[in-house]
Amino acid sequence: MDWDEAIHLYEKVIACESETLKIRATLRVGRLSNLAPDNVLARTVPILVELLCNPLNSSTPSIQEAAAYCLSRIARKGDGSLATIIGQSGVVPFLLRLLSESQARFRRVLIKCLWAIVTCSSPCRAIVVRNGGLEIVLNLLASSMDDTRRYLLETLSALALLREVRRVIISFSGIPLLVEAARSSNMVSRARAAQAIGLLGVTKRVRQMLVDLGVIPVLVELLQEGDTSTKLVAGNALGIIASHIDYIRPVAQAGAIPLFAELLQGSEPLGREIAEDVFCILAVAESNAISISQHLVRILQGDDDEAKAAAADVLWDLSGYKHSVSIVRNSGAIPILVELLQHGNDDVRDKVSGAVAQLSYDEGDRVALADAGVIPLLMNLLEDESEELKDNAAEALINFSEDPLQRQRVSEIFDMPSFQNMQNRLVRIRASDEQVVRSLRHMSIEQFTWDSELG
Repeated sequence: MDWDEAIHLYEKVIACESETLKIRATLRVGRLSNLAPDNVLARTVPILVELLCNPLNSSTPSIQEAAAYCLSRIARKGDGSLATIIGQSGVVPFLLRLLSESQARFRRVLIKCLWAIVTCSSPCRAIVVRNGGLEIVLNLLASSMDDTRRYLLETLSALALLREVRRVIISFSGIPLLVEAARSSNMVSRARAAQAIGLLGVTKRVRQMLVDLGVIPVLVELLQEGDTSTKLVAGNALGIIASHIDYIRPVAQAGAIPLFAELLQGSEPLGREIAEDVFCILAVAESNAISISQHLVRILQGDDDEAKAAAADVLWDLSGYKHSVSIVRNSGAIPILVELLQHGNDDVRDKVSGAVAQLSYDEGDRVALADAGVIPLLMNLLEDESEELKDNAAEALINFSEDPLQRQRVSEIFDMPSFQNMQNRLVRIRASDEQVVRSLRHMSIEQFTWDSELG
C-alpha cells in the first residue's frame, strides 16, 4: 500500500461533508494501524484529536467514538512513542471530560483509549493525573462491574507508579483496588500493582492494611507464576511485607521459602540479592531458618557457582543468629562448606570463609568444623593472595586458639605475622565495641533519641 497516498485520501475524506464517510474512514485507519508505519500514524493523530474534541455533529458520539477507537489502536502500537504523542497532543482533558459524561458503549471505548495511553506511555501518566484522571478512574471503579473493570484496574496500577498517586490512593481508600489489580488482569499490570504495593508497604500502617486485604498470597502467586521481571518485583514487595515481625511466619507459611530459593538460583543478580535479603529476614523465626538452611544445603551441592556463593553468603548471616540450636550445624552444611573452602572458585571461597569465621564463634560449631578438617585449610589460607580469605581465616583461627579444647590444634600459627596482625586488630575491634556499649549504658533515653536539628 502507498501509505502517503492513503493518508492523503483520509485527509480528503475528513474534509468532506459526509459524517458517515468520516466514520467509516476513521474505523478503517484504526483497523490498518498495525500495518501502517509509525510516521504515517503520527500524521493522523492531530486529525483524530480534532474529531474527538470538536466533532461537527455534537448530537451524536459516533465520530468521537470512531476517533477514540482509532487513537486507542494507534497508542498500543510500537514502543509507546505514539502513545506519548497522543498524550501530549492536548487530548487528555477532553478525553477525561467525555469519560465522566459518557455512557454505555461510548464510555467503554473511551476507557480503552485512556487505558492504552496510560499503560503504553509513562510520561502520559502524569498528564492524566494533573487533569484529574485518577479521581475519575477511582469513581468509575466504584460502580463498574462489567468487562471494563479490568481496563480500569490496569489503568490504576500504571498510575500508581507515581508517588502522588499512591498518596491519593491511601486517602481515597484505594488500597483494596490495588490489591485487586495485583490479583487479576494481565501479568504486566499485576507486576505494576505489585511494585506499587511494595512502595506503599514501607509504611507500617499501610503494610497492615495490605496484609489484612490478603496481599501475601497474591504476591506469592506472582512470585510463582510470573516472568522474570515480575518475580523480581513480587519478591521485593514480599520482602518489604515480611520486614515486620508479625508477618514473617505468614509469608513463610504461604509457601514463599522454596520460591525464594528458586530466585537465589536464578540468572538475575538482582534476584539473588533480593532472595538473600528476604532469607535473612525470614530466618529470624527458627522454624523458617531450618527450612531455609535445607534449601541452602541443596544449592551448595549443585553445580551453579554463583548460586553457591549466594547460598554461602546467606549461611554467613544465619550463622550469627542466636537460635536455641545451631541451625547451620544441624543442616549438615558444615562438611559441605569445608569442601567448598578447598575446591570452590574464588567468589565461593570468599563467601564460605566468611561463614566459617562466623561459625567459629560457637563452641559446638567449632567442634564440627574441626572434625570436618577445616583447621589445616585455614592455616593454608593465611598465605593466600586474597585479603578477605586471609582475614576470615585468621578470625576463625583466633576463635579456635581461644578455645581450650582446640588451642593445641592451632598452636603452630601463633608466631605467624598474618595471624598476629589479625589478632591485634580483632582485639582493638572488640575493645572499641565494648567502649561503645559502655557509652550507651550511660546515656539516658532523652539523650539517645535527641535530634540536634529538631532541638
